[in-house]
Amino acid sequence: MDKFVITIARGYGSGGRTIGKMLAKELDIPYYDRELLRLASDDSGINEDLFAKADEKLKKSLLYRVASNIYKGELIAPDSDDFVSNDNLFNYQAKIVKELAETESCVIVGRCADFVLKDDTNAVRLFVHAPLEDCISTLKEMTGKNEKEIEKQIASIDKHRAEYYKYYTGREWKDAKNYDLCLNSHLLGFDKCVEIVKAYLNIRFR
Repeated sequence: MDKFVITIARGYGSGGRTIGKMLAKELDIPYYDRELLRLASDDSGINEDLFAKADEKLKKSLLYRVASNIYKGELIAPDSDDFVSNDNLFNYQAKIVKELAETESCVIVGRCADFVLKDDTNAVRLFVHAPLEDCISTLKEMTGKNEKEIEKQIASIDKHRAEYYKYYTGREWKDAKNYDLCLNSHLLGFDKCVEIVKAYLNIRFR
């Protein structure tokens, strides 16, 4: 099988991260999620905490909700006042995503990786979703929070993910055209989701 990269976008509570870890284990390939922040920090020399805080800053920015800065691959020079801007922090994460895709097979969760690798013929783009009530049930079991609190949290996190995606890609986060496979984890279960992706890989890269 050729080298490939599996990117995973997912609704909160759908189990996309779990499916990603299962795929990485089954296929014996690396898994990247928050590890990308450390790698981007090492590459840029920018403190890792700034990468972690960037998402929170974007959530509170009104401009971010109404504007866009579609990723085009550029990096801002270290001598610029915008070197540690949110946009350049994203640029460095995207740089790491591209470098990983060039060097190894792996699973990458979030970070608009499907868009960053939109021209990579070896990228497999997944979107994992589940009905709201199932996401609530899953998160209730994990956190012990009440259903109303969880529902509010799901709405907030998914709204932010959609806005983040739109800001950096110009696309709608839940649009099926962005992905190769859209998987309903409630109907299929995690194990079958993994089997479907493995079968797809065998067909596409055989």
